[in-house]
Amino acid sequence: MLKINENNYNKKSNDQKINYFLHNINGKEKSTSLYTITYKRKKSKFLFAKTDLLNKKLKTFKQTSNFSFWLDEWLSVSKSRVKESTYIRYKNSIDNHIKPALGSIKITEITTALIEKFISQKLENGNLQTGKGLSPKTVSDFLIIIKNTIKYAHSDGVKINCHFESLTIRKKNHEMRVLSVDEEKRLIKTLLTNTERYKLGVLLCLFTGIRIGELCALKWQDISLKDKTIRITKTMQRIQCTDYNKTTKTHIVITEPKSDSSCRIIPLQDSIVSVLKQFIAKPECYLLTGMSKTYIEPRTMQNKFKGYLADSMIDKANFHSLRHTFATRCIELGFDIKTLSELLGHSSVKITLDRYVHSSLNLKRDCINKLDLLLKH
Repeated sequence: MLKINENNYNKKSNDQKINYFLHNINGKEKSTSLYTITYKRKKSKFLFAKTDLLNKKLKTFKQTSNFSFWLDEWLSVSKSRVKESTYIRYKNSIDNHIKPALGSIKITEITTALIEKFISQKLENGNLQTGKGLSPKTVSDFLIIIKNTIKYAHSDGVKINCHFESLTIRKKNHEMRVLSVDEEKRLIKTLLTNTERYKLGVLLCLFTGIRIGELCALKWQDISLKDKTIRITKTMQRIQCTDYNKTTKTHIVITEPKSDSSCRIIPLQDSIVSVLKQFIAKPECYLLTGMSKTYIEPRTMQNKFKGYLADSMIDKANFHSLRHTFATRCIELGFDIKTLSELLGHSSVKITLDRYVHSSLNLKRDCINKLDLLLKH
């Protein structure tokens, strides 16, 4: 943001010329020169004078900068702290939604009312393709970026006129698709008929609750048939390319899971171990291909899963419903919530309860019927 050249000494005027450049929000350089009295024999005093002058100029520049400048600054700092996929999500949110609405406004003029108006507009008609409203979760993600950017600017000495205490977005709870016991039995029958590696993958997710990205990244070195366990240490996903010189718009990345708690060891049932033994390969090979350099990506597994649902005459469901089905069956069978939370790789029990525990009607009926004992005494 700031470049200094202090090697321009004017012998005639006996002055020291300081050249520096400030980048504006459009990326163009604005050159400015300052002259200060010469401390030819007192270098330290000269450096102090130079620093003081530039700091004052820089402070003024920061206070008058548009929000776009600070969004870019925060994004640049965040790049080294988050996963590549998270960085791309931040960048797309900033470029497509936040900058067009708020980017040209000076950061000192960003107010609570202005942010409230932005939130309302995105919830009502923020979808750039359809013109419909964006989900509360998506708009909440925008708000997090705005909050963090303003906090970052405030920590750098910028006066802030926006307070976030009253800014909340009410999220809707969408009931996630969970396979019924009958649907699950039909799916298992399909998966065990002419079993192949794709079917093995779906079966493993249904009985362990692992995510689709974790399945696709799973290698035989992560599986212990002796100990009857699988170890989750990696996840796979297709993300947008940040290198615009590449011919493809997206690429596959295999990284560590989303959180430390997602790295976990999961026990395997004897029946699953028996199926796994039919496909055993070298440690460096992927579970879904049996090869070391060829993998199956999540999108392909999604398509395969749709075919298995059709073969089982099961209504539409996405791959993630396997994870929710696993969690629901565990609760119905009496698993304690802490154990289930660790099996799913959650950082807290609250996440498990809020997102993944879906009580079936039969379980509710069983619980209600227990109250009938009160009438029999």
